[in-house]
Amino acid sequence: MQPEPKNILLDQINQEIKHGPYYQQNFSNDGERFVAWYLRRVLLRDAIAVRYDITDGANDKQIDAVVVDDEESRVLIIQGKFIGENQVDGEPLREVLSAWVRLQDLPALQKDCNEKLKVKLEAVRKALDEDYRVEFELITTGVLTDAAKADLKAFSDKLEESEDFTASLHVVDAEVLQTRLAEAEAMELPSLDYVVNIDPEQTLVTKVGEAQTILTILSLRECLKLPGILDSKLFRKNVRQALGANNRVNRALRTTIHGDRVREFFFYHNGITAICDEAKVNGDRTRISVKGLSVVNGCQSLSTIFTASERVRQEEANGACILFRFYEIPDRPLADRISINTNSQSAVKPRDLRSNDKVLVGLRRSFETRYPDGCFLTKRGDTRPADKDARKTVDAAVLAKMLMAWQCQRPNIAYQERKLFDEYYKTLFRTGYDPASMLALQTWLNAIEDAWPNLLMDDVLKAARANVKFHVLYSVSAIIANVNKQPSGVVPPSLTLKAAENPAEVLTLAASCVENAMENALNVAKAGAKVFSPPNWLKSNASVQGENLVAGTIAGMLPSFPNGKTIVELLKASPESLGQRWSAE
Repeated sequence: MQPEPKNILLDQINQEIKHGPYYQQNFSNDGERFVAWYLRRVLLRDAIAVRYDITDGANDKQIDAVVVDDEESRVLIIQGKFIGENQVDGEPLREVLSAWVRLQDLPALQKDCNEKLKVKLEAVRKALDEDYRVEFELITTGVLTDAAKADLKAFSDKLEESEDFTASLHVVDAEVLQTRLAEAEAMELPSLDYVVNIDPEQTLVTKVGEAQTILTILSLRECLKLPGILDSKLFRKNVRQALGANNRVNRALRTTIHGDRVREFFFYHNGITAICDEAKVNGDRTRISVKGLSVVNGCQSLSTIFTASERVRQEEANGACILFRFYEIPDRPLADRISINTNSQSAVKPRDLRSNDKVLVGLRRSFETRYPDGCFLTKRGDTRPADKDARKTVDAAVLAKMLMAWQCQRPNIAYQERKLFDEYYKTLFRTGYDPASMLALQTWLNAIEDAWPNLLMDDVLKAARANVKFHVLYSVSAIIANVNKQPSGVVPPSLTLKAAENPAEVLTLAASCVENAMENALNVAKAGAKVFSPPNWLKSNASVQGENLVAGTIAGMLPSFPNGKTIVELLKASPESLGQRWSAE
């Protein structure tokens, strides 16, 4: 008799945390190790970052881990229950609810919680000020009892419908854990096969090219029967997973379903797109037998319909329906293209709207003309052609961050991609910007990435790699400006290309700027008995001022360093070449 999949997963987790030195050496109990395993193996968090994400311990206030995700503009609050038993009662859910209540009064929570959580709450406060969405996850190796499932629905509704502090709640149980782990490992999941009941009078079967295409209208009640919604297996090929019920679009869907015009749902929705390896319609056209079913557009809609299942089953919702497209696509590359292109209508970011802007297109053209073996990527999802040099590949989003750090001298703003392509777009992207400067910036960033494991910085800075590397880039520019006796000036990156190709000693100094500036800020906070949050400091002007101050000190002492005079010669530029920073206020 084969063991159940959830038992196999439990055994796997037990083996990995028992025999993994990382888990044994950095975390004090199996509860912490389980949450750390989830962060590392499923969410693919950096090993150093995970140590600072974990807040479990005395006075954790039912919050085991906190992740502030700047890329996705979300705050993730995690509660873990690592158990050998099969079932989980409602107690962990009540702990999540308690954490939600406490988070509505951050000053009181910060006063009573442990030191690790205090630091994280500072980052949470800033994230909430910037309208990051809040998601709670209860991760467990068990499954919820029926009573706990009822609690889950009640608590989810409470969190989602709150006017004061909206959040979403997800239970990541054994089934969902298996699915997410497989996705993280890029593994193929078992095929989803299903028979869909259809109305022959509301179904069209045709061929588009070589692909059998079936258009049908399904009732929302029929949608509830689809497999793989709860554990996300149905959405394995979707480029965007469920965004939570507090997403603007999902809240609008819920409002329609719970409103008095639920039967008009069909007219307000673009429909669902599903692909499959095989689709067969029976003789009387009342059923579709599909193999390898996957929804590639409609994850948000089906997830929202599922969470409103009780309403969908009510008499008032009888007749509510939605358009479904089934494409028989055994060809994997075509399936991937369908997934990407059918998702282009939602979650459009400012970068997407700028991708065909004439300035950006002009910059791409000038860069690729100057460097035929180079590549300039303007759109999300673009990939470098195989015949182009990876070291000469510039992504528009990364370029925006590099320009903010170097030309604007504001690395503390570089993490805000939305603002970079919105209010700062005209400041950053300028017609005629030198392609050699673009290449120099990318060369510096490549060097920072290469040197990262060996840069001497505190682990708390290493944990914030996505932001800190632009502070290191800024510090390089600040050292160069100070070496040239113009501390408020900005040297064109193109003039530093030779130094970027020989970066080791300069990057050591730049990392020291960030490290010492943070240490000075930490000491000031301690003297004032204040909580110091490294992530918030990195997002403040104080970090820039501190790094520039250290850069000036280093530049003044550089001639006395071993090999210092050689470094000075490498960084020298003509006085007239330095210009003013681009204003980003």
